[in-house]
Amino acid sequence: MSRFFKAAADTVKVFILFTGFTALFYYAMIWVNSEYENYHRYDKPEGSAVKVIGMEDKETDGWLGRLMFFYQNGE
Repeated sequence: MSRFFKAAADTVKVFILFTGFTALFYYAMIWVNSEYENYHRYDKPEGSAVKVIGMEDKETDGWLGRLMFFYQNGE
C-alpha cells in the first residue's frame, strides 16, 4: 500500500510541476505579446534613409507575363 501512495504522490508532484510550468509559459507569452503589440515596424524612416526599391508601373505584361515571372523568380 505504501508503494501506491508513493506513486500517487509522485504523480501529483508531476501534475503540479506541469501545471506550474504551463502557466509560466502562458504568462510569458502574454508578456512578450504585450511588449511587441505597440512596436511599429512600418513607420516611415527618419534621417538619411535611401529608398532601395521603386515600384514599376508596367501593367502591360498581362497574366501570362506575370505567371512566367513567377515561375522564373518565385515571386
